[in-house]
Amino acid sequence: MNWIILVIAGLFEVAFTFCLGKAKASSGNETYMWAGFAIALCMSMGLLVKATQSLPIGTAYAVWTGIGAVGTVLVGIFLFKEPATFLRLFF
Repeated sequence: MNWIILVIAGLFEVAFTFCLGKAKASSGNETYMWAGFAIALCMSMGLLVKATQSLPIGTAYAVWTGIGAVGTVLVGIFLFKEPATFLRLFF
């Protein structure tokens, strides 16, 4: 069960970076994006803490960060139309 919680925490990490990107890209009232950012950030951290109660911290943090990094790159490419160059994908 804690692995599922950890994956959900990683997805909330992607959600808070998405909200951050939308707030940055918007012009006007982006208050709801900042609220979404704060909620997703709290959920991500809270679930990470819950998962580390039974999983090793090093493993949990590496998985959480990996999900967030890969998810954020994919969100940037597919939703924010960022370039998908070879070097970016490689690194």
